[in-house]
Amino acid sequence: MNRAPPGDTRGGTDGRTPDALPPAPEGIAPDAALARQAAAGATIVRSPHAPAPRRAGGRLAALGGLAGTGRGRPSATDEASGPSRAGRRMVAQADTARGGLSTIYAKSSERAGRLVALARRLAGTARSRPSATDATSGPSHAGQRLAAAAGLSPASAPGRPSTTDAPPGQRRAGRRLIGLAVVLALTAALTDTARDRLSAWIDATVLPPLAVATGTEVLARDGSLLRAFPVGDGLWRLAPPATGVDPRFAAMLIAWEDRRFATHGGVDPRAVLRAGWQALRHGRVVSGASTLTMQTARLLERGPTGDAAGKLRQVRVALALERRLDKARILDLYFRLAPYGGNTEGVRAASLMWFGKEPGRLTPAESALLVALPQSPEARRPDLPQGRARARAARDRVIDRAEAQGVLTPEAAATARAAPLPTARRPFPAHAPLLADRLRRENPGAVRIDTTLDPVLQRAAEALTARAVAGQPARMSAALILADHRTGEVLAHVGAAQFSDSASGGFLDMTQALRSPGSTLKPLVYALGFDDGLIHPETLIEDRPAVFGRWQPENFDRRFRGTVTIRQALAESLNIPVVRVAERLGPARIVAGLRRAGVKVRVAGDVPGLALVLGGGGASLHDLVQGYAALARGGRAVRLHVRPQPALDMDAGDPVVGPVAAWQVGAILGTLQPPGGGAAGRVAWKTGTSYGHRDALAIGYDGRFVAGVWMGRPDGTPVPGAFGGDLAAPVLFDLFDALGPRARPLPPPPPAALTVPNAALPPALRRFVPAGSPRPADPAAPAPEPLAIVFPPDGAEVELTGDRLAVRVRGGRAPYSWLLDGRPVALGQSNTVADLPASPGFGQLSVTDATGRSAQAGFRLLRPGG
Repeated sequence: MNRAPPGDTRGGTDGRTPDALPPAPEGIAPDAALARQAAAGATIVRSPHAPAPRRAGGRLAALGGLAGTGRGRPSATDEASGPSRAGRRMVAQADTARGGLSTIYAKSSERAGRLVALARRLAGTARSRPSATDATSGPSHAGQRLAAAAGLSPASAPGRPSTTDAPPGQRRAGRRLIGLAVVLALTAALTDTARDRLSAWIDATVLPPLAVATGTEVLARDGSLLRAFPVGDGLWRLAPPATGVDPRFAAMLIAWEDRRFATHGGVDPRAVLRAGWQALRHGRVVSGASTLTMQTARLLERGPTGDAAGKLRQVRVALALERRLDKARILDLYFRLAPYGGNTEGVRAASLMWFGKEPGRLTPAESALLVALPQSPEARRPDLPQGRARARAARDRVIDRAEAQGVLTPEAAATARAAPLPTARRPFPAHAPLLADRLRRENPGAVRIDTTLDPVLQRAAEALTARAVAGQPARMSAALILADHRTGEVLAHVGAAQFSDSASGGFLDMTQALRSPGSTLKPLVYALGFDDGLIHPETLIEDRPAVFGRWQPENFDRRFRGTVTIRQALAESLNIPVVRVAERLGPARIVAGLRRAGVKVRVAGDVPGLALVLGGGGASLHDLVQGYAALARGGRAVRLHVRPQPALDMDAGDPVVGPVAAWQVGAILGTLQPPGGGAAGRVAWKTGTSYGHRDALAIGYDGRFVAGVWMGRPDGTPVPGAFGGDLAAPVLFDLFDALGPRARPLPPPPPAALTVPNAALPPALRRFVPAGSPRPADPAAPAPEPLAIVFPPDGAEVELTGDRLAVRVRGGRAPYSWLLDGRPVALGQSNTVADLPASPGFGQLSVTDATGRSAQAGFRLLRPGG
């Protein structure tokens, strides 16, 4: 027998030292050491590192309280006696129990070890305090069995047991108590071990991808859906709207599918017990125990539901989902994935398909139907006769449950039951389809594409264009753009009147197509003339036959008006006057001005000619509207856009023409009589008809909005009798009528505007003088002084100081044109002094004024010093 090491004071008063204790088994220290101290007679002190017991430990504490009621200090008569036979048996039992518990502890978690250690300490408290009559007896069998259950050695009994065994009843009670303590300790250890292993099993779960693919959405400026696209596999699956789904729908869903969704951890134990009991009682499955989290797990993996392996996998994924996601995210996944039949998934897609609206404003009847459909989406289709009865019955059961749980009031439930079911599936929204297609191509992979389109105006524009082509010749189409010219935001966009009609080119976006602009460029040409000071609205100009090179243009009606004002020429869209002005400006100047305004014209060979101003080029409807927007903004360019951008300052944008020139054009166009005899003055507008009646155009603006309409055949074939004023203009004014109170009046004239009759104009603006023609004399003006060359005088010799010669003229009327030896050296000079190139020798100088008078002088130029 081993002895205790020196200095060990454990043992009884007889001086004997108990056997040396073996080291504590791995996994149960330091509680085993505490138990060994108790076996040696030391006081058990709870480890400061041991955590509070769990529920199982609490039950053991209650049991230990009962066992510890008899613990006492041994009397003096117990000092001389040794262990009895019963004590030796208890020692053997304790060794066996300690070995079993040590094995369990070695495999259990630290938490289970703490609970069993507590059970040992509780069992140790069963050493009863002996009464006076028990002075000669040692610890009872119950106490020794408690010590054995706690892992105590035979020498750990305090004092010396007597040679007399405890009464049989006490021994039996002790054994039962010991057995119960051991069972509870084993159960606690095994439960915690199983719990920890379950936790590790859940943590090791490989979840399916949680990023659920949803179709691209093109949204209006208010966030409403313009057009949706299916996902790659052809499924109509959309993300829940940013504003969320109707809260009543979520409440009805939880009431029907998973009442304890907010409190369970993925699996509802009460639902499992209820489903099991009902299955045993009825011999068949009466109700399921699948939670919303389990359904979400199945939808994520597209897994089976009928076999045990599939159900176990759902349980595991559901438990893992609850650990890694919050309840709102789990509901969001269900809202995206819930099946609604065919290729439709998710609450939002179903709401749009069955009710034609977003799920944020569902009625109770609509919510109940969407709750009921995912359980059997094909069998309960309300649009099929064989499914309507099932759909109504299932919907009404959901309503009953919602009423029973207080989600719906009795009145709301009765109204919901009486509501009709939808009778047909609705098409998904497809507003601005061609624009949406283009935006999706430009933003690959984007799920949400925001636009500036106004949903009310967009729907009105689509209805107007569809009505405009109804009854027209075959293959007719229409396009339309409405924008806010202050900001450049496009508010309505129609690329084709009939998107689904391939015969009329419904797949072609005619707002971007290059078409002949007809007469719609005339206002921009006149604006450039106003800005350059060449003309005024009251300037007189000739509308008579004229030849420009080899081109002899005519008016559209083949009639000429003679002398007219610029105002009349623009209002009546006469051709000869605008070509005369364009000739003075020059084609290059016109093209540069158009491009500054945002009108990118295309001409054959990239060499513009005068025919450009009558439609002899190509421009898109988008660019034409953009050019008119510059006139509407006081002559400053603006870029139209369909994607949200920072707010634009009204003073921003490149200058195209001055504000006076822009207002003068708008004031003329605002006097045109609208089609149908409406009041003039609220919209400045212009029509255009291309050669051969291929394109009919109308473009206009008010104080805030600018719009353009095109009608024709996308393939470019003529439409006999098609005019911009007859086809496109009525659509334009219907669109402005749709603005309602949002319309704004045209602006007043700027302070610098000269609004006087022709007679009050400066002489240079009273009549337009074509390029190369002498300006006619003004009868009211005094006779000018005779034209004469003041320097150099005729016959003079002049010494040069360089390679330039300063000359001076007097009289006549500017501008002056100088020729030296018959060569033009300075043309159109408004000043009476000119600086001309010169070289030594004889020269002949001549000058011509604006009236055609001329003067000459001969002279000799000398070198310096010669």
